[in-house]
Amino acid sequence: MKQSTMLNHALVLGALVVASTISASAQGGDYFTNWPKGASPQEVGKNLAEHFVASAHQYTPTIHYSEVAAWYGALTFAQLTRDDALQKELIRKFEPLMPGGAEAARIPQRRHVDDSIFGVVPLEIAIQTKDPKYLAEGKRWADRQWENPQPDGLSAETRFWVDDMYMLTILQLEAYRATGDRVYLDRDAKEMVAYLDKLQQPNGLFFHAPDVPFFWGRGDGWFAAGMAEILRDLPQDHPQRARILAGYRSMMSALLRFQGKDGMWRQLIDHDEAWPESSSSAMFTFAMITGVKMGWLDEASYGPAARRGWLAVVGYIDQNQDVTQVCAGTGKLNDLAYYLARPRRTGDFHGQAPVLWAASALLR
Repeated sequence: MKQSTMLNHALVLGALVVASTISASAQGGDYFTNWPKGASPQEVGKNLAEHFVASAHQYTPTIHYSEVAAWYGALTFAQLTRDDALQKELIRKFEPLMPGGAEAARIPQRRHVDDSIFGVVPLEIAIQTKDPKYLAEGKRWADRQWENPQPDGLSAETRFWVDDMYMLTILQLEAYRATGDRVYLDRDAKEMVAYLDKLQQPNGLFFHAPDVPFFWGRGDGWFAAGMAEILRDLPQDHPQRARILAGYRSMMSALLRFQGKDGMWRQLIDHDEAWPESSSSAMFTFAMITGVKMGWLDEASYGPAARRGWLAVVGYIDQNQDVTQVCAGTGKLNDLAYYLARPRRTGDFHGQAPVLWAASALLR
């Protein structure tokens, strides 16, 4: 481990002790202020967003879904902080990826949840700028995802992997946010309830897939983040809201029990011997922060856990603004050893993205 990263962990462990005292006496039960130096969402988000602007594309010849997730997080952070210069840089970075642009060869092509999520970036740009060219491009992706639905009305891209409940639902949700057209929101809610019924277990956590009975950290993190996102927009009288909220609360209750004393969650959530994993911890932190702020979760119970999660995750950011201890991309496999031995990466967009989401959640 790098010396600077070790120092970060030491500082954060100390900050967690201080945070407990602050949290217990915070006026109005506000657990999301009085940050230690370098741990405020404004500082962390700005550093990671600017680092993203300067980052090269990762992984695949076409844009990877984790890069889209980081782009979305950086854009929401720029909007919430009214950072026009950052917003312009993020849009400028995307312009070559529009049809006919200099990097158009990097536009994904498959009809697959991991590729279709690409449409989230032009939709978020459209939401923020009202530019019709980005709206048209984003809607094209969202509409394509439901061009040939299954007989039950679910997207043809449905595969019942736990990851899908962010990959698939955030695209339709952003289309709803950009257009106000309820059809996108109804698609989302129907899809999410189907996945809840298929994958959530009695303990509140989710199997990676029906045939893979492991509570993989980041897989569950995608679902936690997806539920938090859709619940922000789902009307109180929507017929699927109660089911999704119940699934969300059941998961948050489980996560409260499995959070480590260090504020982190493990690569396999229910295995103490598994290593602390930063991307899932950031996703769970994002979901809890959102729940506390929106009033879905009891503040006294979940506020301290969300604060500990944020401070712990911040301790895994190194001097280069790279998030460390990020689980490498993981396909499903019915093998415990496979999950426990997954490689750890630094600066992976899977980790950069949810820290940006959490920073945005703290600023909402």
